[in-house]
Amino acid sequence: MNKRIFPALLASTLCITSFIAPVSAQTAEGETAKPVWNIGAGGRPVGEPWSRSPVYAANGMAATAHPLASQVAIDILQKGGTAVDAAIAANAALGLMEPTGNGIGGDLFAIIWDPKTQKLYGLNGSGKSPMGTSYAEFIDQLDGSKIIPPFGPMPVTVPGTVDGWFEMHERFGKLSMADILAPTIKYAREGHPIAPVIGYYYASNLERFEENLGMIGAFDNARKTYFANGAPKAGEIFKNPDLANTLSKIAKGGRDAFYKGEIARTIDAYFKRIGGNLRYEDLAAHDSKWVEPGCVTYRKGYELCELPPNSQGFAALQIANILKNIDLAQYPRGSAEVLHYITEAKRLAFEDVARFYADPDMSPAPLDWLLSDAYGKERFALIDPKKATPGFGPGEPKLEGEGDTTYLTVADKDGMMVSLIQSNYRGMGSGLVADGLGFMFQDRGELYSLDPDHPNVYAPGKRPFQTIIPAFMKKDGKPYMSFGLMGGGMQPQGHVQVMINLVDYSMNLQEAGDAARLNHDGGRQPTDDLAGTGADLLGTLNVEPGIADAEIAKLKAMGHKVELVSNGAMFGGYQAIVRDPETGVYHGATEMRKDGQALGY
Repeated sequence: MNKRIFPALLASTLCITSFIAPVSAQTAEGETAKPVWNIGAGGRPVGEPWSRSPVYAANGMAATAHPLASQVAIDILQKGGTAVDAAIAANAALGLMEPTGNGIGGDLFAIIWDPKTQKLYGLNGSGKSPMGTSYAEFIDQLDGSKIIPPFGPMPVTVPGTVDGWFEMHERFGKLSMADILAPTIKYAREGHPIAPVIGYYYASNLERFEENLGMIGAFDNARKTYFANGAPKAGEIFKNPDLANTLSKIAKGGRDAFYKGEIARTIDAYFKRIGGNLRYEDLAAHDSKWVEPGCVTYRKGYELCELPPNSQGFAALQIANILKNIDLAQYPRGSAEVLHYITEAKRLAFEDVARFYADPDMSPAPLDWLLSDAYGKERFALIDPKKATPGFGPGEPKLEGEGDTTYLTVADKDGMMVSLIQSNYRGMGSGLVADGLGFMFQDRGELYSLDPDHPNVYAPGKRPFQTIIPAFMKKDGKPYMSFGLMGGGMQPQGHVQVMINLVDYSMNLQEAGDAARLNHDGGRQPTDDLAGTGADLLGTLNVEPGIADAEIAKLKAMGHKVELVSNGAMFGGYQAIVRDPETGVYHGATEMRKDGQALGY
């Protein structure tokens, strides 16, 4: 094992769950607990013992958060579909199989490498707030609350996913949408077994919904759709015939079936009945936006590419621009020094996220300045190498939140690569399911600011700040890697950590995702007022058990507030595909902290 990379990873990672209750112990339900294991992982003849092999294939690759969704994508590729066809099919499957993080009630973003035009394309498939609800009316509906509720009708914005599918398909698809959606429709009618991590999230979502029934107001449909017998457990067969019917209507009637047809009218009637703001006119007016991805050069010829606001993608670019001013490889990867620099760079970038990132149609940000090398150097100079700075502020132009999401990536035999992320935002979403439709609406509108002077302030017909971001990397100007790492504010800092693992520490694609991560939480948020009133400016540095105790002690001595978190849940979900520029062979990797799988053919 390379002890320079993670000095204590073996000792502290492999046995996280090794010590279980003794045989004689009784659980709360009176059942006998698992016996003591007291055993760690075995060895590996190749690669790090805390990881596993990447997947290699020549003709196509898919990496998703569920093995069945990965298989659906591969099946579509083998039928002659493009990477876009396969990505849509996998996304539809995940909306059924992993509704704890995504579904057609949410939004979508994608980066697509097109080998024909040799160009990256970006798609912003996020929806807007209801057009008929003014700022003053919205404030009145809050009834004195200073925050937007995370459940119920108020945070619901127009779902953008279905339109995003059709936008991508019109430009880059080959198979019919009926063929693309057929596997998910079949699984929704006949059932599929619940995966373990998804079962864990079902249970936590139901617990949170039960605690907030008064805020949701109309939970009966969601209970019937997802929780008729309590939270579905690992191995149970789950069916969603309502979703099968909805997808069948979309397959037959296209985009308009969702935004202008029977589905839209059902949504309109439902929100009128429960006192929500979303209306038919909001759905009918929705459209996705093709946007230009932004890229910054890191080092060694590698470029990181992300999508612009209203997403937080450019935060990853700002972090990379700051960190390229220090040779991180002079330190061991798991050292306090490296973790300190990553954390401080993230904190600096997120100050600008909170100040400037919003819907560019209403509040354009000074993006060229934020991504300039000169500004990266200026921000890097604010980092004290010996201690954590108590509080940073945003830059002055010369002119975070929790999230559950799914990320997937697909590549085809022609070299097309798709990086796609899709989410309902907080967990499963708002808790609201329209009559007979089989999907939950997102609660993305929780991310508006209520400060009337803030760029991200609520306004009718406005896209909120978005946490979900797909990513892409180039090497020497050529397509190299399609990847992402879902999970709220973890995403930009996770993207940069994966890049550092690959570029600075020469990990393979799977090791780069399996290695222990940090997740800094805190600082100013896009939902705060401009003054950042009440913000925890230092924040909390959460680390995984692969970071040695001695390095954690050093971080604390530097002034960081450090928490050791062992269950992996807050550290995101990674999927990645690399294309070898010489052979064209694909390398695939998937997240050890999720249920997923990388498959190729």
